[in-house]
Amino acid sequence: MSAAAPSEPAVVVDAAPVPRSEEVLTDAALAFVAALHRRFTPRRAELLARRAERRDQIARTATLDFLPETASIRDGDWRVAPAPAALDDRRVEITGPTDRKMTINALNSDAKVWLADFEDASAPTWENVVVGQINLIDAYERRIDFTTPEGKSYALRPDEELATVVMRPRGWHLDERHLTVDGEPVPGAFVDFGLYFFHNARRLLAKGKGPYFYLPKTESHLEARLWNDIFVFSQDHLGIPQGTIRATVLIETITAAFEMEEILYELRDHASGLNAGRWDYLFSIVKNFRDGGEKFVLPDRNAVAMTAPFMRAYTELLVRTCHKRGAHAIGGMAAFIPSRRDPEVNAKALEKVKADKDREASDGFDGSWVAHPDLVPVARACFDAVLGDRPNQKDRLREDVHVTGDQLLAIDSLEAKPTYEGLRNAVQVGIRYIEAWLRGLGAVGIFNLMEDAATAEISRSQIWQWINAGVVFENGEKATADLARRVAAEELAAIRTEIGAEAFASGKWQQAHDLLLQVSLDEVYVDFLTLPAYELLG
Repeated sequence: MSAAAPSEPAVVVDAAPVPRSEEVLTDAALAFVAALHRRFTPRRAELLARRAERRDQIARTATLDFLPETASIRDGDWRVAPAPAALDDRRVEITGPTDRKMTINALNSDAKVWLADFEDASAPTWENVVVGQINLIDAYERRIDFTTPEGKSYALRPDEELATVVMRPRGWHLDERHLTVDGEPVPGAFVDFGLYFFHNARRLLAKGKGPYFYLPKTESHLEARLWNDIFVFSQDHLGIPQGTIRATVLIETITAAFEMEEILYELRDHASGLNAGRWDYLFSIVKNFRDGGEKFVLPDRNAVAMTAPFMRAYTELLVRTCHKRGAHAIGGMAAFIPSRRDPEVNAKALEKVKADKDREASDGFDGSWVAHPDLVPVARACFDAVLGDRPNQKDRLREDVHVTGDQLLAIDSLEAKPTYEGLRNAVQVGIRYIEAWLRGLGAVGIFNLMEDAATAEISRSQIWQWINAGVVFENGEKATADLARRVAAEELAAIRTEIGAEAFASGKWQQAHDLLLQVSLDEVYVDFLTLPAYELLG
């Protein structure tokens, strides 16, 4: 399939046919994606190289600080553009992949916003990439429905206000091997953003609801600048008024935490807020400070609460930064999946969710994330209690907050230590998630939590860190590669017994086991698990 003039190299789609793909992969849409690729991929490559250089610098110094060269931006008097009406009230946001059932449930959920996810909650099979785009178009045209094999039907509620969609494309590091331009794979971010923007920008503008985006895994203000230039180019290309696009940036890397104001500044005509991620943030700390010694060794992931001093510093700085600049501050994920079979477990988990959302609302956040529709009323009640009829609390400037670089890096302020059970849990969750991902599922319920790719990243990162730091667990065993292999073998055998030989053989369990050990035990730490995993993805 070609979207280029005869004198130019072809835009090539090399993938098995996907039903209705011709509605998305039009010549004009592919030409737009090609234009993005040709104009901006070289800069993306430079920024990825800069990430590596910065990581080398962190390895040499074992520290980070606010940038002296951008002090004038932090000291300046500026604000981001006012929020459009559809993004003024964001008190509850639901997240999830763009499969047909989730699309309907999320839009019907009574959440103010749905993060329609092409990133960590979606395994990037070509079918998921294309069908996700089809599902969103169908939803905007109100022609989407879904019936399960058991006969249960899902449809959009008629004539009712649906959640505002904020779409999340893939991060800068991932390529899309099924779409090449001039013989090169196109960055996944350009495929996801480009197809969505091309097909939906005018449709959403007419509805007064977009197009809006979440930007993942940003590591610097220069990466935000690239996105801003892409927005300017794209709006001009389609004749959309400048400033129509709005972006919320996930502050889910430790380097971005030191550049929050600069990131908002670069996107100031298109920015609508920042979000406080959790697992990716911890993963980023391990990745960047993996050879920084005992000071940076994290305990079990579930022992790192948002009340930990360095996490408090991060979230309070985010609220302070956003409100100082007129942007929304969006809190983190409530990943719990309600259990209808165990009321006691359910009650305890809902208590934790409520406490987490009460804390965020009290701290000044304007909204927060949930992963399941049943949690929308819980989160909404927490924010309703603080906001009342107000759409947000951006007027709460949090001028009492003064965060230093040392506070953001005070990992050793935690009393909790890595445990043997923490190692076992990392292996259990890692294998289970990777197996599902290799089958094309990006959002997976594991042990009553909704997990995504960030789960596998923190799991394998902690295994790698504990082994390389020579951690000794409370039972006297030392974290070693042999111990990790033993635990992984035990877990694989337990899964085989649990699900049966036939189900085990039909799954991707051995591949998942092998990949988890590869990225957990290799001497060279791979930047993202999804890079080698993508090579195995069907």
